[in-house]
Amino acid sequence: MLYLVATPLGNLEDITLRALRILKEADLVACEDTRHTAKLLARYGITTPKESYHKFNEESRTRRFLELLREGKTIALVSDSGTPLISDPGYTLVAACRREGIPVTPIPGPSAAIAALVGSGLPTDTFLFAGFLPPRSSARRNRLEEVAPVPATLIFYEAPHRLLASLGDMVEVLGDRKACMVRELTKIHEEFLAGTLSELHSIIAGRPRIQGEITLVVDRGEAAAAPVSFPDEIERHLADEMERSGLPRNEALKSVARQRGITRKEAYNLLIGTRKTVT
Repeated sequence: MLYLVATPLGNLEDITLRALRILKEADLVACEDTRHTAKLLARYGITTPKESYHKFNEESRTRRFLELLREGKTIALVSDSGTPLISDPGYTLVAACRREGIPVTPIPGPSAAIAALVGSGLPTDTFLFAGFLPPRSSARRNRLEEVAPVPATLIFYEAPHRLLASLGDMVEVLGDRKACMVRELTKIHEEFLAGTLSELHSIIAGRPRIQGEITLVVDRGEAAAAPVSFPDEIERHLADEMERSGLPRNEALKSVARQRGITRKEAYNLLIGTRKTVT
């Protein structure tokens, strides 16, 4: 049996009785960082053997763990915090277990994405977890353009050193939506900072530095709430949008793409294809 055990985000009291029992009874605990998990196990007097399982050894460890599971061993997979596989290693092992018919059982518990969402004050009926955004601005903007038309509250993880740049890109691509920055969940310096994306950008820009684990929750945006009527021809749509909004051509094309539920690149290709057809 492979157990996927959710562990505390920060406060070590945030663990279930079932999770503690599984960690005690397992033959092995597979950890993203053995040193980090050792603190949790020591807190509850758990002496189960540990082995590392992270993105740098995932392939070799998957083979080893599958061998142990085939022999009838029980493995508890944990990440450094929260629920395994959510922007953390484990997918390769779980997929392999499913292919081979090895039982996989999740042990529910903390998740930074869900905790941030329910505490953000933003709609929780429909949401999209988008994980970490790409580190480079061009790729990050492309990803934001992809999720911009999704009619759901958006949830992202972000690194402290990229937070300001990501907020800036969000303002430009998503528009000035309502948002909530959640930092250091369940820890001493836990922070919920709510406002519009531009307000959050301004506040963060005024801080000498920002530290900790960060989750960004962003409203679905006004445009996503109701379908927008637009011309079938993308050239006409672009011309109408430029006239209506006064935006320059490049920014108007982004708006057209959002309204059509496609990426800017797809909108550009459609525009070029239309011109070639006419020619």
